[in-house]
Amino acid sequence: MRHVNILTLSKALQHLRDQTLSSFDGYLSSNNLTVPCKSGLNPPVWELGHVAWFQEYWIGRNLQRSQGLACDIAHARNASILHEADVWFDSAKVAHSTRWELKLLTPQQCIAYANETLAQTLALLEKETDNSPALYFYWLVLQHEAMHLEASAYMAQSLGVPFTAFWQQGAEHSHKLQTTQTSPRQSRVNEKTAHVPSQIWKLGSQVSNFDVNHPERDFSANSSMKENTFCFDNELTEKICTIQAFEIALQPVNWLQYLEFINATGYQLPKYIRNTSTDFEVEIFGRWLPLNKQAPAVHLSWCDAQAYCAWAQCRLPTEAEWDCAAKTIKDFQWGDVWEWTQDTFAPYEGFVAHPYTEYSEPWFGTHKVLRGASHATHPFLRHVNYRNFFTPERDDIYSGFRICTL
Repeated sequence: MRHVNILTLSKALQHLRDQTLSSFDGYLSSNNLTVPCKSGLNPPVWELGHVAWFQEYWIGRNLQRSQGLACDIAHARNASILHEADVWFDSAKVAHSTRWELKLLTPQQCIAYANETLAQTLALLEKETDNSPALYFYWLVLQHEAMHLEASAYMAQSLGVPFTAFWQQGAEHSHKLQTTQTSPRQSRVNEKTAHVPSQIWKLGSQVSNFDVNHPERDFSANSSMKENTFCFDNELTEKICTIQAFEIALQPVNWLQYLEFINATGYQLPKYIRNTSTDFEVEIFGRWLPLNKQAPAVHLSWCDAQAYCAWAQCRLPTEAEWDCAAKTIKDFQWGDVWEWTQDTFAPYEGFVAHPYTEYSEPWFGTHKVLRGASHATHPFLRHVNYRNFFTPERDDIYSGFRICTL
């Protein structure tokens, strides 16, 4: 969701907050608010409070909303409606391991804080105009909340607790994807590749249309069509790449292919997969179910992907190759699993951090780029230009990969 106005933003913000509260209620109603202190997890009350805090910080407390990207992040802000908000919920300042030690709000108080910050945001949004640079911040908090919704899903998966991703297209999408068997013909389709010729390819965008110094608002890098309105700082500006001809799979590696690798090498089974006396099963939110071997293999790390490629004598695509294939190949299928690329997360030429400076820049050089989306990614967040990034050992997220031939 990148091209919006006040009306669409208002509806989207309300819709998303309803889904966030439904997700939180899943933890609350199943008595799973106490979670272990480990990487990839957060106390659910802290998660909800952080989402509400982030919205208030960039909207209600931000006295320079009207400046858009020109906002001075060091300016004095309004006080929070919650006295302890900064001490509790600022993820840049509250170390991960200390979040379990905080004396946070009760669940009901945290829900009330989330409702109050949303009401404040919507009231301020009504006073904006559709061409105001301030809309950047309303879009930012929408995207941030969508990211945390996906995190609530893979956190529930990690904990093995009952969970429903209400924002998916059909609440049982994840279940069907991993457990519904497909035909042999569909399995053969998974092995098809496409040829991409040598070319000069432009990654990213030419100019951010939030920049008040560039009113032309054209940031299409590869076509004459104008790109959607909103983007993240790490997608700017354009990066010119020389791509040699390559062959790329039309679909991500599936379980049938990945299990063949495991059987041949003795490599460890991924998270949430077990071998029974008759076949393989997958654990989905605490339930063991038959594994659909034609589904994309998921919960794989970048290191797992590299091990598979070494065995199969293939390689991961570079980010430029993935981007080019996704935008030029008709039958290129993406969107059920985040896809690791070969590349380390790095800025494009001319990178300038947006006001939320902690989003991209701190992670350059240490994380790997994933492209696409997963079945748990909110529709508001899905976009072919989106650059996800995680450290290479992460396998709790909904990550897989596709391959290029050598």
